[in-house]
Amino acid sequence: MNAPLTKSAATTRELNLESATPARLANLVGPLEEHLRQVEARLGVEVRRRGTQVHLIGAESNTQQAERVVKRLDQLAGLEQLTPDRVHLCIQEFADSMDGEGQAHSPDTRLQQEPVIHTQRGGVRARGANQRQYLDNMRSHDLTFGIGPAGTGKTYLAVACAVDALQSDRVRRIVLVRPAVEAGERLGFLPGDLSQKVDPYLRPMYDALYDMMGPDRVSRAIERNIIEVAPLAFMRGRSLNDSFIILDEAQNTTGEQMKMFLTRLGFGSKAVVTGDITQTDLPRHQVSGLRQVMDLLPGVEGVAFSYFQSHDVVRHPLVQRIVRAYERRQHDIDSSSNERNPDAES
Repeated sequence: MNAPLTKSAATTRELNLESATPARLANLVGPLEEHLRQVEARLGVEVRRRGTQVHLIGAESNTQQAERVVKRLDQLAGLEQLTPDRVHLCIQEFADSMDGEGQAHSPDTRLQQEPVIHTQRGGVRARGANQRQYLDNMRSHDLTFGIGPAGTGKTYLAVACAVDALQSDRVRRIVLVRPAVEAGERLGFLPGDLSQKVDPYLRPMYDALYDMMGPDRVSRAIERNIIEVAPLAFMRGRSLNDSFIILDEAQNTTGEQMKMFLTRLGFGSKAVVTGDITQTDLPRHQVSGLRQVMDLLPGVEGVAFSYFQSHDVVRHPLVQRIVRAYERRQHDIDSSSNERNPDAES
């Protein structure tokens, strides 16, 4: 339980859920009120409920966020069965509901404003400001970079945009590209043909495609070459027209490979490059091509960069905490290095 605030620091907000039926209320609060305990733990407030009355106690900004989350959960409770995972995503999406001028949006307003990608399996909605910017960038730019830690939706949203573009006939095919670099392990020679050899490396994109199109449609599209698997090493000399191209795990490209890939873009095509520069599997002496373009391409017309942080992680809450722990460690290492070399930044 959170440490109690002083009376001067604490504020109380009261919500009335009179419209909730007993079943909807039980869905909202969860077994043993675990959903409300999630709100407490994540937002630093105390949640007290008596019947349909909910009191939120804590700092002003925290209770504001908690009120928006509980209102949204109340809406969702009437539409679907809530789970701890769904509550986590709701907190992630609606806790930080401020625009650039500090004005709070209600969940209904946010839902109307946020872009939705329509696929055969339903809509895909951005969660949080950085994901919304990422979607906007992919729609308005021919080349978009999505850079940030694992679990922030970089690849999933890129695949969703690709499927949407294919289904609306804005492109004729989807091209999935990934460097075949092993994550610190020697896997040896893999059996099968070219597609089977690179399948393990492209599994995250396949999983997203299955979610949005279904396995049967994906298999037929691959057979007809509408969805193409293209190992990065085999891209040289090609010109990709009317295509939506996704380069995943781009932190594992060299500078030469990245330049080669970026110059494959043909007429009527879009490219999305995703990666996490903190998880590079290249040899220690090798500079990542993704890190190079972060310095080279900002400001180039038609190119957009979207950066994600630990608070954008939409996986298990533990993943977010793990990413933050690594970020703190890297920050401490950088600070220590700067202290030993005060002229390094000059």
